Order: sequence, then structure tokens, then C-alpha cells
Amino acid sequence: MEQNYKIDLHMHTTVSDGTDTPEEILAHVKEAGIALFAVTDHDAVKAGRIIPALLAEGDPAFLTGAEFSCRDEEGKYHILGYGYDPDSEPIRKLVEIGHGLRMGKVMARLEFLEKEFGFTFPKTDLDWLFAQDNPGKPHIANLMVKLGYVETKERAIKDFINRIRFRTEYIRPEQAIEAILGGGGIPVLAHPSYGDGDQLILGGEMETRLRRLMELGLQGVEAFYSGFTPRIRREVLGFAERFGLYVTAGSDYHGKNKLIDLADTGLDTAAEWPEGLKRFLKDTEKKQKKHEV
Repeated sequence: MEQNYKIDLHMHTTVSDGTDTPEEILAHVKEAGIALFAVTDHDAVKAGRIIPALLAEGDPAFLTGAEFSCRDEEGKYHILGYGYDPDSEPIRKLVEIGHGLRMGKVMARLEFLEKEFGFTFPKTDLDWLFAQDNPGKPHIANLMVKLGYVETKERAIKDFINRIRFRTEYIRPEQAIEAILGGGGIPVLAHPSYGDGDQLILGGEMETRLRRLMELGLQGVEAFYSGFTPRIRREVLGFAERFGLYVTAGSDYHGKNKLIDLADTGLDTAAEWPEGLKRFLKDTEKKQKKHEV
């Protein structure tokens, strides 16, 4: 089953910073021949309520997911949550906190762009921006391209939007992990080797990071990821085996906002699926069924 069973557990819709609606991403998942998928919008679980109602007999299996942007004194992390109950109080509170922080950063970025560069946005564009479920840097960047301030979304983010930094306006990793566990889910470290910006985390630094997060309750790592080289993948898988962690696979698909295809995880090159992935799929299936009862 392994080689013929395609999974993608990391993708984004218009609920956060993807360009596909939940309806469109389901259609694309089916076109890609994916058997199991999870939508992991940033700091949001709305798609996890929409997509189950869209599924028909014979459609791919769906797993609830989310990706929370976190930071503490040691660095920046993206924590994925899987198999949680989207209506649980811990998850609802975490999403509320994340959304509030996100909206505060949007306001600060707009003020910064106007003050530092004279970039202003018409009311119609601002109305559109604030009508989004979870507006972020890509939304502002696309408006900057539309208004002719920059030629590309990538330059808008790198050369202008990223010039303002936030050190405290983040969910702490222990907050995300505690809420995911409290909601009956499994907390997983997304793309573990990638830190803040171009930071690459390997070797002893990776071990220190994983041990610290495991003390907070982390249970898994995303070892199969679109941006990983074979060497990075092997290292993350080695840590997962050594520490008994779950293993996941995700593309980080964002539709037109990133040049990444669905199911681009590197999992198809694995001679055999690791035990951590097999355990993850088995245990999350149980959790999902429990929440659906």
C-alpha cells in the first residue's frame, strides 16, 4: 500500500495564506490522486470544519490540521497540530490568541510601510485585506504588486515587509503544544531544519531544539518535506527513530503563492515508510474517529 498511497499533511487554503479555497483544494487533492490529506492553515481551524461537509463517498480521507507560528527566547518554530477536536476549548482559545496577534502585526506592518516608504493602500483594498480570515504578509505583498510599489510578491516581503521585526508578538511553543494536546491532537514540529529566515538547523543544534520541545510535549517531526534535501531528510528521520517520535509528510502547498506542488513531500522515494509514520497514521485515524462520534 505504501508506494501507491499518496499523502500530503501540510497545505494551506484561503483561510490563511493559500490561494485555493477549501472547495478548490479538495478538487486539486483528488486530481493529484492523494489518498489522505490535512489542511494546516496558519493559526486557524476553519477549513477543518468546512471540508468534512464537502466529502463524499470515495473521496480522500481527511485529517484535521493547523500550523501555529511560535517563538520563544531560543528561536522561532512552526508547530503543526493533527487529529485534534476543532471545537475543543483549548484549540478555540489558541486560535483566538493567534488571530489576535496576527491582526496586530498586519496593522503594524501597514503603519510601517506608510511611515518608512510612503506606501498607502486605498480603502477598497484595506476592506478586502481585513475581510480575509487570517491576513498576513503574502496578502499585503500582493496588494503592493497590484498598486505598482514592487514588481514581485517575493521582493515586497524580503525588501520591505520583513524590515519590521516582531520579537514578542507570537504564540509560545508551549502554548501551542499544550493546546493541541488539550484538544486531543498530536503536536508536530514543521520543517524542523528550518528556523528563522535562511537559518539552517542541523546536528547538535537540532538535537538541543528537539529535546527542549519534547520536554514541552512535542510528539513528532515533519521529516518528509518539499524543501528538504535527502541529507536533511535522513538526519530528521534519524532523530525521529532515536527519540521515538511520530513522522509526518507534507508539501507546504500554498497554491499560486508558492511554487510547490501538492504531494511534493519526498515520501515517494522512500524504500519503506518509517515506523514513526505508520504509528502516526494509525493513531490519528483513531483520534479522528473518536472526534467524529
